[in-house]
Amino acid sequence: MIKSRKHAQSRFNQHMSAALAAMLLPVAAHAAAAADEQSQTPQTLSEVKVQGAAEETFKADRAVSAKYTEKLVDTAQTITVIKKELIEQQGAVSLTEALRNTPGVGAFFLGENGNTNTGDAIFMRGFDTSGSIYVDGVRDVGSITRDIFNIEQIDVLKGPAGTDNGRSAPTGSINLVSKRPQLEDAYLGSVTVGSGKQKRATADVNQVINADSGSAFRLNALVQDSGNPARDVVENKRWAVAPSLAFGLNSPTRFYLNYLHVKQDNIPDGGVLTIGLPGYTPPYLAPGTTATTIEAARLDRIRLTPLATAPRVDPKNFYGSEKDHDNVTADQFTARLEHDFANGVKLQNTTRYGKNKQDYLLTAFMATSANLIVTGTPDTWTMVRTTLTYKDQINKVLTNQTTLTGEFDTGAVKHTLVAGLEFITEKQTNYTIATNPGATITRTSIYNPNPATPQTFTYARTGAQAVGSTDTQAVYLFDTAKFGDWIFNGGVRLDHYSTTYDSVAIQAAVTGNNPQLIPVGTRIATNLKVGDTLVNGKLSALYKLTPESSIYALAASSKAPPGGTNFSLSAAANSAANPNYDPQETTNYEFGGKWDLLKQKLSLSAAVYRTTVKNEVEQDATSGTYFQTGEKRNQGVELGVTGEISRGWLVSAGYTRMSAKVTNGRAVSADGEVYLAYTPKQSFTSWTSYTLPFGLTIGGGVRFNDQLRRGTDGAVGTPSHIDSYWVADAMASYPLSKNVDLRLNVYNIADKDYVASINKSGYRYTPGQPLSGSLTANIKF
Repeated sequence: MIKSRKHAQSRFNQHMSAALAAMLLPVAAHAAAAADEQSQTPQTLSEVKVQGAAEETFKADRAVSAKYTEKLVDTAQTITVIKKELIEQQGAVSLTEALRNTPGVGAFFLGENGNTNTGDAIFMRGFDTSGSIYVDGVRDVGSITRDIFNIEQIDVLKGPAGTDNGRSAPTGSINLVSKRPQLEDAYLGSVTVGSGKQKRATADVNQVINADSGSAFRLNALVQDSGNPARDVVENKRWAVAPSLAFGLNSPTRFYLNYLHVKQDNIPDGGVLTIGLPGYTPPYLAPGTTATTIEAARLDRIRLTPLATAPRVDPKNFYGSEKDHDNVTADQFTARLEHDFANGVKLQNTTRYGKNKQDYLLTAFMATSANLIVTGTPDTWTMVRTTLTYKDQINKVLTNQTTLTGEFDTGAVKHTLVAGLEFITEKQTNYTIATNPGATITRTSIYNPNPATPQTFTYARTGAQAVGSTDTQAVYLFDTAKFGDWIFNGGVRLDHYSTTYDSVAIQAAVTGNNPQLIPVGTRIATNLKVGDTLVNGKLSALYKLTPESSIYALAASSKAPPGGTNFSLSAAANSAANPNYDPQETTNYEFGGKWDLLKQKLSLSAAVYRTTVKNEVEQDATSGTYFQTGEKRNQGVELGVTGEISRGWLVSAGYTRMSAKVTNGRAVSADGEVYLAYTPKQSFTSWTSYTLPFGLTIGGGVRFNDQLRRGTDGAVGTPSHIDSYWVADAMASYPLSKNVDLRLNVYNIADKDYVASINKSGYRYTPGQPLSGSLTANIKF
């Protein structure tokens, strides 16, 4: 599966040349045709008025945010907008699947040691962006796999978003835009069946209540009970409802009430053993060996069982137990008021209360020499599953945002001013879980695991818990100034935050004979607090080459304080969560250009950037000591094309090339190279579709992810990286009538065997989706 980078690079260049030629040739042909038309003598025709529904297209004109007042072509930043039309053609159902449409973004990191990430564990440009996901501009907390049944579009902001959102990931944020009631009756639904026992149904009903007063009701609903075509036992089961009301849609004052309820009952995926993958070389202790470590055992090679030549395990193998579960309940209530004043000033106020509750248990494993028993033939090899991963967590968020937008002139300069206030209270409660005394986890076969093997352990809350909360008061101001062909934008945001952390631990054991030791069962309380004011800013200059094109330069910053993502603080000096650490600081510089072509139906973009992150807290893999000396840098180029090439021919594609590394610190790989983990050097994504005259729509796309390195925690002999891979998907849809159409999606049509994500130590990986498919019936009235 893993070949040399030279060969992988050669294959990539060949594929990339062919892919870019396929996209650019029709654009060049269309441009030539347009030039021929312009050379002909114009004719005066009588006026013809045509009424009809708007064409479905992949191109969006704007990002949905009150802070972005200009069209995308006039916005000095890389912003990818993924519309529902593209998402629906691909049959994507989750946020992670939809984000495949922007290069360099994905769920590449499986977790640390025996722990497995839950929910949307998204990496963007080399950094974890899971804590920078927003719904309608409000931070969405909690380890939930976000379904997109109620989503109109997804705005992916690349680069520091501190001025827009306050504390955030160093390399951007993701905003999901919810569906809203409209003044038009519509009744939509879909039913999907497919590989991996996929069963899914959705409904989208919009009903006008009173056209004169502008009131309407919309209900989106979902039910799904599916397996995973790549895995045994793993299950994705959920249902959800999202009712919403709107008033005054045809008036200057509009009011929206939205509610979202999601219930998930999943069986989580702990990954697959990397035994047999290229790069897997660790020796393991044979029975009777007296050495207690691999290093000591190296002195007696006769007693080692090398697994470098061991056969690969079946990627479908499930190593958990029947007790494993991931139960999530999410509720979200939103009220939004919008008002347009007579002088062009606009007011928007949003109030949101959200609560996510997760009950999670995974029978995980660490495939170390101490846990594997490899005597006899591989059929008899077993593994002791010593790691139980629990999560009993509740997240709450209460937010109120007020944004005021106005326009005014100062001489020849036209200004658009955006000012706002935001008050946020976020709280996370984690309950400590423990197994009953003497509980054991039954050993399982390495090559033929049986999840039905009876388990004797039980678990319950111990009484210990940790409560972290962050209160934030923010004020922000943006000014967009237009002078001739120039557009200048400046913004500043001040966030005053206060993070408190209260925990209660139960002393579990006493060792030694020291009478001063804390007795078993003693409740130990920890109370920590940290607060500060963060100042972030952005400044950009954009020049309009033509009314449909621009070039720009941007500088922006972002900051994230200790505990800003997981609400956890620690009094220990040797801890990444120590409140005495300074905030992480990010600066980003970007230069780019944007072009709208073919009567503004096709959008092209190109950007080069450099992002530098300072004050990174890193752990030395050898000593285990933490230092705040880390500095990381990611620089690269990103290209994009989205829209309509000709009538019925849609395209969406993106390419990025990144050079990411650690410029200061101790983050090194197993082979000693300094690098930035979970960051593919190159990434390419594409999708195109064409509707034939008789109604048949055919489409497809290819994705490429370059080799990426995993993190390091001292593990020896496990794969150090994920190999590069290409994946191709295809789609065909046909309207059976004006009310019903069928869509067939085929994924990984070449049945490419690839690794989608890997854990920090390299013991476990998630296999990519194999050749599979789904059939969807879409119903509309």
